[in-house]
Amino acid sequence: MVSRAPLVKLQGWKARKGWDLPWYSSFGSDFNYDFGVTIDASRGFDEYNYRSLDEYAAAGHESMKTAAQPYDMPGLSCFLQADGRVFHTYSQYARGLESTGGSYYFLDLTALGRQEEWEAPAGRSESARSATPDFAS
Repeated sequence: MVSRAPLVKLQGWKARKGWDLPWYSSFGSDFNYDFGVTIDASRGFDEYNYRSLDEYAAAGHESMKTAAQPYDMPGLSCFLQADGRVFHTYSQYARGLESTGGSYYFLDLTALGRQEEWEAPAGRSESARSATPDFAS
């Protein structure tokens, strides 16, 4: 895994959780920008999942354009190391990442779905939970 947080912070989180997976820091580098998961128009990075922020706004995702920047979006990239060289072999973004976390599969089966802002019909339930999963409740 790669996160923009400083390595010391990531190592502390791993220790608290008892995790032993490899976790790298891209802090201070362009890694996240290069792979299209950090949105920062001031640095020329105003696309996600091969669509511009203007295209997202036109499709009803205005919040992607108006959110305070920089911000990160989900993405998965795969690499292959061979003969001392590293190759970028694959990337997934947005809903393509569902295979990495099964909860969205189940939400898609329900009558209210994910309750994302752009889904229609909107406001199907006054008591629907937020579109942001909260597994604590």
